[in-house]
Amino acid sequence: MDETKAANNKKRKKIAIIVFVAIALIGAITIYFYLRYKATHITTDDAFVDGRIHTIASKIVGTVKVIYVKDNQSVKKGDLLLEIDPVDYEVRVKEATSGLSAENARLSELEAKIEASKKQLSELHTAMEVARANLELQEANLKQAEIDIKRAENLYKKDAISKEKYEKTMTAYHVTLAQVKAAKEQLKLTEMAIETQKAVVRQSEAAKNSQLSAIKEKEAKLKAAQLNYGYTKITAPSDGYVTKKSVEIGNQIQVGQPLMAVVPLSDTWIIANYKETQLEKVRPGQKVKIKVDTYSGKIFKGTVDSIMAGTGAVFSLFPPENATGSYVKVVQRIPVKIVLEKGTDPEHILRIGMSIVPTILVKDE
Repeated sequence: MDETKAANNKKRKKIAIIVFVAIALIGAITIYFYLRYKATHITTDDAFVDGRIHTIASKIVGTVKVIYVKDNQSVKKGDLLLEIDPVDYEVRVKEATSGLSAENARLSELEAKIEASKKQLSELHTAMEVARANLELQEANLKQAEIDIKRAENLYKKDAISKEKYEKTMTAYHVTLAQVKAAKEQLKLTEMAIETQKAVVRQSEAAKNSQLSAIKEKEAKLKAAQLNYGYTKITAPSDGYVTKKSVEIGNQIQVGQPLMAVVPLSDTWIIANYKETQLEKVRPGQKVKIKVDTYSGKIFKGTVDSIMAGTGAVFSLFPPENATGSYVKVVQRIPVKIVLEKGTDPEHILRIGMSIVPTILVKDE
C-alpha cells in the first residue's frame, strides 16, 4: 500500500515537473515571439487623421446674395459656393471704365496735337530752307549790284553814262541791299519760329507722357474694380466637402471673415506621435498598418513619409525651459507623418481628427 502510494506521488511529481517545464517553455516562446513582434511592429495610440482645411473667406465687404451649398455637401474645384451682392462693384467698374475712356480720348487729342505740331515744324523747316536760299540769292544780287555801282561810278566820272543811269544803278544797289536785310530778317524769324514750335512739340510730348501715366492709373483702378467685382463670386479652391458653414443669405460680411471650410478628403494623412525611444529603426518608406477606432476590424495601409525635425514639445506655444529650474526627464514624443497608400480609402471614409492606431513594420536588425 505504501509502495503504491509512493509510486503515485513520484508519478505526480514527474507530471508536475513536466507541466512546469512545458509552461515555462511555452512562456519563454511566447515572450520571445512577443519581443520579436514588438521589435518589428512599432505602434502607438497617440495618432489621428490630418489633412488640408481650406478656410473660405471674402476679399471684399458686402451682403450675401446667394448661397449655393450646404453643410457636408461635396463640391468640385471651381464650383460656386456663394455670391455677394455685386451692384456696388458693378457701379465702380462702370465709373472706372468711363474714367479710362475719358483719359484715352484726351490722349487721342494730344497725339493729334503732337502730329499737327510736328507737321507745322516740318513746314517751318521747309520755309527756313526757302528763306536761306532767298538770302543766298539776294546776297548774290548784292555782290552784282556792288560791282555795277562801282562800274557806274567810274563811267559817270568819265561822263560815259548819264546821271540818270547812274542814279538808277545806285537805286538798284540800295534796293538789293534792303532785300538782303529783309531776307536775313526773314531767315531769323523763321529760325525763331522753329525753336518756338520745337518747344510746343516738347510740351505736347510731356503732356502725352503725363497723360500716359494718368491712363495707367485709371487702368489700375479699373483692374482693381474688376477684381473686386470678380470677388463677389466665391468658388471652391479644391475638390472636397463643405463644413463649418457659418453664413446665411443677407449677412453683412467683412474682409477675411471665415464663412465656411472646404476639406479635400482625397488628400489626408496620419500624424502619429511616437515616443522617442520607439523611433530608432523607423525610416521613411516603411510600410504601415493602420487601424481606426471608428471602423473596427478594418485595416488601412500606408507608408512612413517623414519624421518631424523636433519633438512636439519644442514646437508648442510654451516650449519647456529645462535650464530654469528642477529638471525632470520625460520621454518626448516626435510626430511621424504617414501617407495612405493609393486606393486604401477609395470611398474617403476617413475624416480629419479620427483616432488612429498605426503600426510601422520595421526590419529586425
